[in-house]
Amino acid sequence: MSKLKITKYGEPILRKKTDTIFEINSDIEKLAYDMLETMYFASGVGLAATQVGISLDLCVIDIDLNKKSPLIMINPKIIFSSENNISTEEGCLSLPKFYEIVSRPDEVIVEYVDVKGKKMKIKATGLLARVMQHEIDHLNAKIFIDYLPKWRIKVIEKEIKRKKRTGDW
Repeated sequence: MSKLKITKYGEPILRKKTDTIFEINSDIEKLAYDMLETMYFASGVGLAATQVGISLDLCVIDIDLNKKSPLIMINPKIIFSSENNISTEEGCLSLPKFYEIVSRPDEVIVEYVDVKGKKMKIKATGLLARVMQHEIDHLNAKIFIDYLPKWRIKVIEKEIKRKKRTGDW
């Protein structure tokens, strides 16, 4: 396994919808495990392929503090979202050190294919549901700050420009 470079906000690939994976081969499996290593190294709980510069319909998740429950999701699709929304703070490895309150459904059902090619369906609530939605958003060219008011996005983008000038980005 090897650690990959995380794509940061402003890079065009983050605004590109990903390509469906039609064949799960050793390259896809290696990418998934490299993404897990990258996510763990960055102390994240989720990572989408676009966040490592690859436009494929693949994300990895592990909300277990002991890093013992990795979830590899290929071609994930949300097939149910509850009407009950929960607002809580979110961050993103592609927007380091930015955290904002985002409202999302508290429960989802997601269909996906696992790394061995098996079709799966999972019902999730709480943090797992939130992380699944966040990562699937990445695969659909959406970033968590897109849920914020336009004025707040402008403030964040101004701060990112400042960080780029000072070398903090």
